[in-house]
Amino acid sequence: MERESLQATVERLAQSSGGQILASIREGLQRSLKFYVAFFLLGFIVAFPLTSAFIGWLVDEGRLPAGVEIIVISPVEFLFLQLRIAGYVGLTLVALMIVGQVAMHGLRHEAVVQRIQELDVSLPRPGPRLLAAGITSVLLMVAGLLYAWYGLIPLLLEYLTTDAQQAGLSTEWRLSNYAGFIVNLLSASAIGFQAPLLTTLVLRSGVATHQQLAASRRIIWFGAFVLGAFMSPPDPLSLFLVAMPIILLFEVAMLVDRFTRS
Repeated sequence: MERESLQATVERLAQSSGGQILASIREGLQRSLKFYVAFFLLGFIVAFPLTSAFIGWLVDEGRLPAGVEIIVISPVEFLFLQLRIAGYVGLTLVALMIVGQVAMHGLRHEAVVQRIQELDVSLPRPGPRLLAAGITSVLLMVAGLLYAWYGLIPLLLEYLTTDAQQAGLSTEWRLSNYAGFIVNLLSASAIGFQAPLLTTLVLRSGVATHQQLAASRRIIWFGAFVLGAFMSPPDPLSLFLVAMPIILLFEVAMLVDRFTRS
């Protein structure tokens, strides 16, 4: 009986407009797999020759906290770090493509068109909307990078360094760990700052209603802290500084949606 009830619930969700849109988006993403691979390789190939100069710039003494030395303990550590950074660039291009594709596909889906017609709202042309989504995504990504570079990273480096030095420990950092720390925080902020755009796309495409997202607020907040746990050092301050901007931006998007629809 419980299995039949669960199956009926799943089928009902699948037949809803949101479920249809999600299934359609999933099929579109699967068809575009070769383009994702191409974008990843493009970003990787372009970025890899520049990673050496970036790492050298990153470990410059003027950018390190006082008393910190960077060491390399493996012959291939530098190469693996270059591969890691180039991979992040490739994944960033793929993420931007997915955001644009979801925005375009959502606007073209018949369930979205039908819902907009029911609301008696003129359907915007996909070209300008796609361009606006792309520009917004890039601006949010830049805002996240600036937040991480000028606010988050200096604060955490100073906090972690001072904490270790006050305990009488020498501060020699492994190159891959230090650069990985920087890249992880930059990536987490760039991804997290997409929260208002993703929230708006979900709401305006009909995948979920305002009430449904509001009811899932605890899950979304928990997801923000999970992202912070994976992409930041294992201390409460880092977790808080990574997760809170995501939560605040999500809530701002929810407020804007509420007032613009009223």
